[in-house]
Amino acid sequence: MPENFNLSFIISTKNRLPFLKILFDHLLRNLSSDEELVVVDGNSTDGSKEFLLELFENGTIHQLIIEPDRNQAHGWNKAMLIARGILIKKIIDDDVFCFNAIRACKDYMLRNKGVDVVISNDLTSALIAPETLSKNSRLAQFEKWRTGLIPSFTFSDVHMLIRRSSLSYIGLYHTGYINMDWEYGLRISHLQANISYFTGYNALNVAHPETVTSLSNRKVIQEQGDKGRLFYDYPGDGYEISYWSKIKIFIGKLIYKIRSSKKVGISVSIIRKDLNEIYDNYYELIDQLNITEAGKFVKKG
Repeated sequence: MPENFNLSFIISTKNRLPFLKILFDHLLRNLSSDEELVVVDGNSTDGSKEFLLELFENGTIHQLIIEPDRNQAHGWNKAMLIARGILIKKIIDDDVFCFNAIRACKDYMLRNKGVDVVISNDLTSALIAPETLSKNSRLAQFEKWRTGLIPSFTFSDVHMLIRRSSLSYIGLYHTGYINMDWEYGLRISHLQANISYFTGYNALNVAHPETVTSLSNRKVIQEQGDKGRLFYDYPGDGYEISYWSKIKIFIGKLIYKIRSSKKVGISVSIIRKDLNEIYDNYYELIDQLNITEAGKFVKKG
């Protein structure tokens, strides 16, 4: 085991055992010797804690923290603070990742030591309709930002790699923001960090009922968005509520509509028997897309 790692995969999780088992099946098959695995568990009660402890005790997980978190940002910050890799890649337990694309971003950052952050195009699907797929890009906003037309823009952090030494400049997640990725993207770009854009896809967001943001938070999200736009001179482009949260709210409304019409409620438990098959298809899809639509890197300047 190397003393120093080139890349740290970090995971913050709680009570997501079915997704963790699928994620680790794919992640462990793709983990390289120069990469470490850092996991923070928020004191799960569904068997996740025991699953993770076994992986830690047999040396599969390099670093593990099990204790309650105050919120999501708190858990992710713990993981970033103990990561030892030159680079850090956030891995969300119920999303899908293309490890070849991640390695392309990793190699690019190792070659270009001045780059603080790499972001990529993204894909989104909903577990209740896995045949649907949405391709999304922040390249137009990145181009406006890098040419000085706008002072800031925002992006989803699930597609991001960070240089660990750059944390001393860009900081950690804001623990006071519900939409922590929305604020983090704005802050990174407003600080004029050295961002490069990868036009491939290193992750696929998977929305489902167990990730739904409470609709009661929408007012708070909007208020925080207003403050963020003002503080970071964000001109706004439809990401006032982050794309990922919009997906969650959309799924939440869909579930509410179905339940209100007295149809059978949607639950991951209904889909669970097919979960492995659905995720295997997702992994094949994102890998194939990155082969047929080979990504390139766009530098800040």
